[in-house]
Amino acid sequence: MKNKNFLSILDLNDGEVESIISKAASIKQGNTPQILSDKTVALVFEKPSLRTRVSFEVGIKQMGGSCIFLSNNEIGLGIREPVADVAKVLDRLVDCVVARVFSHRSLELLADNTSIPIVNALSDQAHPCQALGDCLTIFEEKGDLEGLKLAFVGDGNNIAGSLALACASVGMNFSIASPESHKLPENIWDQAKVIAQNRGSNLIWTDDPKEAVVEADIVYTDVWVSMGDEEEKEERLSIFSSYQVNEQLVTLAKNDFLFMHDMPAHRGEEISDGMLEHPNSVVYHQAENRLHAQKAVLAELFGY
Repeated sequence: MKNKNFLSILDLNDGEVESIISKAASIKQGNTPQILSDKTVALVFEKPSLRTRVSFEVGIKQMGGSCIFLSNNEIGLGIREPVADVAKVLDRLVDCVVARVFSHRSLELLADNTSIPIVNALSDQAHPCQALGDCLTIFEEKGDLEGLKLAFVGDGNNIAGSLALACASVGMNFSIASPESHKLPENIWDQAKVIAQNRGSNLIWTDDPKEAVVEADIVYTDVWVSMGDEEEKEERLSIFSSYQVNEQLVTLAKNDFLFMHDMPAHRGEEISDGMLEHPNSVVYHQAENRLHAQKAVLAELFGY
């Protein structure tokens, strides 16, 4: 990795997404390195979690390590005490921090004030571990990543941004359908476009879900109302009402398309009632693959 931390897909060197996916596939076959033996990882979580917390705790223990869970009530990043102070204390007590935070700036402050690895377990800007788990799932199902088309339908949020960067990094085409008011942040889109140009892949934005999904190999969506957006719920439900992924929309994708969702999912909102159980759905498969991808990240950070 470019530095000791994994805060974004941009922290990976050329070809490193593929390398981590390959490592994750090997780990999934039972080749889990015991590289965290005698090491302690702090899980600093400002937001509640099912998949992220369980997959990290299980993965750390399977790699021989131990973990300490610190909730927002216990640590209060930037409220109970400055993030820099928290970082400098943890730096002396643990070997790694996995942080799920409201603000990406908190991750940067943790990284700036520690000598140990900091891993992004979700921020308002990025969810790189999710994107790596998703790439592993696609690789297992399709046998390759390069040249495929992933269509994302919905909010240009942290999930979409990390997917755009990951797809661009492996030569996968990425199309996103979102309202004009909820496009991907310009800086992330521009960075993804530069990477895609170097890999010969295409990135396309449209406000029409049908246009995005045509001939897609993967159709992906996420919630319309993320944690922290609750006050905007009614407005968001109205804005995104024509962006539901349902059985009719996915008929425009390839016959063997994969349906993906990072979960939790809201049936009747971003998806119709039956999409999680659709024959082409791999949502539970991708939930499991978070475990293997995150173990590969930790192995990479600790030099395996």
